[in-house]
Amino acid sequence: MSGEGPGGAAQYLPKLRLDDLLGELQVRIAAARGTQNRLHGLLEAVLSVGRELDLPHVLRSIVEAAVVLVDAEYGALGVIGDDRKLSQFLTVGIDDEQRAAIGALPSGHGILGELIRHPEPLRLPELSEHPTSYGFPANHPPMHSFLGVPIRVRDDVFGNLYLTEKRSGKEFDAEDEAVLSTLAVAAGVAIENARLYEETRLRERSQRASGKVTSMLLTGAPSDEVLELIAEQARKIVSADVGMIAEGAQGDEALRPVIAVGLDAERRSGLVMSSADGFVGAALSSAGPVVADIEHDSRIGGGEPQWAGLGPVAAVPLGTSGKARGVLILGRVPGRPPFGDVDTGPLLGFADQAALALELAERRRDAEHILLLQDRDRIARDLHDLAIQRLFAAGMTLQSAQRFMEHPEGSERLARTVDDLDDTIKIIRSTIFGLRTHGGAAPNAAGLRGRVSDLVKASAASLGFLPALRIEGLVETDVPADIADQVVAVLGEALSNAARHAGAQAVDVRLRCGGGELTLVVTDDGCGVPGSVVRSGLRNMEERAIALGGSFTLGAREEGGGTRLAWQVPVNPG
Repeated sequence: MSGEGPGGAAQYLPKLRLDDLLGELQVRIAAARGTQNRLHGLLEAVLSVGRELDLPHVLRSIVEAAVVLVDAEYGALGVIGDDRKLSQFLTVGIDDEQRAAIGALPSGHGILGELIRHPEPLRLPELSEHPTSYGFPANHPPMHSFLGVPIRVRDDVFGNLYLTEKRSGKEFDAEDEAVLSTLAVAAGVAIENARLYEETRLRERSQRASGKVTSMLLTGAPSDEVLELIAEQARKIVSADVGMIAEGAQGDEALRPVIAVGLDAERRSGLVMSSADGFVGAALSSAGPVVADIEHDSRIGGGEPQWAGLGPVAAVPLGTSGKARGVLILGRVPGRPPFGDVDTGPLLGFADQAALALELAERRRDAEHILLLQDRDRIARDLHDLAIQRLFAAGMTLQSAQRFMEHPEGSERLARTVDDLDDTIKIIRSTIFGLRTHGGAAPNAAGLRGRVSDLVKASAASLGFLPALRIEGLVETDVPADIADQVVAVLGEALSNAARHAGAQAVDVRLRCGGGELTLVVTDDGCGVPGSVVRSGLRNMEERAIALGGSFTLGAREEGGGTRLAWQVPVNPG
């Protein structure tokens, strides 16, 4: 018995050691399989992240892959803005209802700010025990274990990955940190690729937009239409919800009314934007883009109508060589990503090209206007030096010939011809004056001479013929604007009456300014004023004249039948 005891015990020792070795081998095999599976998962995550080229999709895929790799319940990716705070915060594990209950997204305080200040991996078994922990807002799910790593794009910290609540263990370990750090390196490469791709896309959009603007300018389109196209193309370049343009120059307090496209464009269009607004003023005086957020930037009056419903905004000066002629503003609704360098780079280039095209178009219009003025001066000079002199010579010749006429009828006809020549000379002189005074105004200016001429031409459609028009005197300079408006109204009523009631075959309009008086005479060869005609229009003409201290008469034409209307008011040329 005593011999068997030791021998029996010795037989069991190798078996026990073998069992331990087999058990340890199984554990190591399982660990190796787990490590292999994790490596496969990491590789798949890196490939998945690298396949994306759209930056928002890249960011979303990064945080989703991170949650799976380290078996976390919650994950987030925070993008660091220029102010060293979180400009974007993408979450996984929190649904929309929970996010709404929590409220505003974090801006970078507490533990989140710790990684911004010190961009190194951080592991915590208990969040609340860290000195910088601020706690959680109301309705926030409980979180204990924490793992954070920075994401670097080249040498710059782009943002941070935040993982909380390890599912299969109490806390994250060194292996989780290594895996997440490896993913962060791949994420930096993917983000850089997505940025380069986005820059290329934006540059192509900018070139196409510049081509459209240049094409419209070459067609001679009005400036307002061109500015609206610029705002719309800029909005498309950076995927903004609103595009606005306000024209003005540096130092001007008030800019021209805003041209708006996109969201609520009708409500924003036509507003006067002040350069005293800190954001607008900064954009006008800056050589580069200015970005802000309506809700957090003290320079912006958030209550003003042009900013309503907007969050991130960007503005670039619309000008060249440091001389801004206005400001181009793009806005996105709250919650959308802020404008970054990827957006504002192509936007600034497009704004410079658009401003240069506008400036060239203005120079071209100025050159065309100068040519027009020169042509008007040439015509006026030729009329004065050639036509008037020849008519004057013809009149003198006829006056000399009149002395040799013995027959009274022949002498009367010669006298009438001389009078007609004198009237023709007056008409030509008036035309010369109109060419020189109206030609010196802006191309779109509407002086009294032009307004009367346009009104007479327009009446041909209702009369069936073009009335004769004679304008004498300094009607452009000696007639105040309020009286000019009254004259146009009276002439319009007179021509309308002639078309509706007179049955005339000829109408003569004469407008004369001289001796401190303005006289409008309209005659026709029609049937006169019917007794049944409603006289409200005639009464209005008379009241207009009396209100200005003038007179109004309506009667039969002196010879040949028809009607003569005379409207006369005093003018005081300044």
